[in-house]
Amino acid sequence: MSGTERKNIKSGLWVSIVLKTDQGTGKLTEGIVKDILTKSSTHPHGIKVRLASGQVGRVKEIKPNIGLQT
Repeated sequence: MSGTERKNIKSGLWVSIVLKTDQGTGKLTEGIVKDILTKSSTHPHGIKVRLASGQVGRVKEIKPNIGLQT
């Protein structure tokens, strides 16, 4: 599933995001989606989310069959 489409992102999913500070390096941070921050249906660089840890970034990967899909 693509992290650039809002319909693929749900609260409780396990994802990899790139934090703004890591955009230059491409370092990914994993966590569980708490809030979806992007209002549009798509975004070319990934949908912006807030993880349960409080970190904010754009979704690069959705980890299938791991999240607590709600």
